[in-house]
Amino acid sequence: MRRFSLTTSNKMQHRPKDTVPPAAATPPGASFSQPLRVADARNAIRHVFIRDLVLPCRIGVHRHEHGAPQRVRINLDLAVRDDRQLGDELANVVCYEEISTAVRAIVGRRHINLVETLAEEIASMCLEDGRVRSARVRIEKLDVLQDAVSVGVEIERFANL
Repeated sequence: MRRFSLTTSNKMQHRPKDTVPPAAATPPGASFSQPLRVADARNAIRHVFIRDLVLPCRIGVHRHEHGAPQRVRINLDLAVRDDRQLGDELANVVCYEEISTAVRAIVGRRHINLVETLAEEIASMCLEDGRVRSARVRIEKLDVLQDAVSVGVEIERFANL
């Protein structure tokens, strides 16, 4: 994995492989994600989430980022209409497995320049399901800055109700 850091001239420079801590210095089981929001019974909302999905992604605007995939961590929190008539049937819920499969397809489709673009595409895909009221998407690039666990963006988008 490549790591980059800003020099005094503010240019990105390659960080040698031997200085990359395993798993971006994240202890096993640890997450640096924001706490999950609480489901809201008054508004009939439940939250479906995916936490710390780490995928290889062809992403970045710099020339050196076009050569090989980088690790990104993706976190999703979907506020979903809480239909109490679930009937214990998978077809009656927003399925996190289907969402993760769609996220993998978006990530693997093509090179993306900006983490913002990736976040927007994932949020749009999530909002295609009419039961999803809002989608909070966090994208983190894990192997960029030598002195940071990650860099990235978090967005929240709402369905047109």
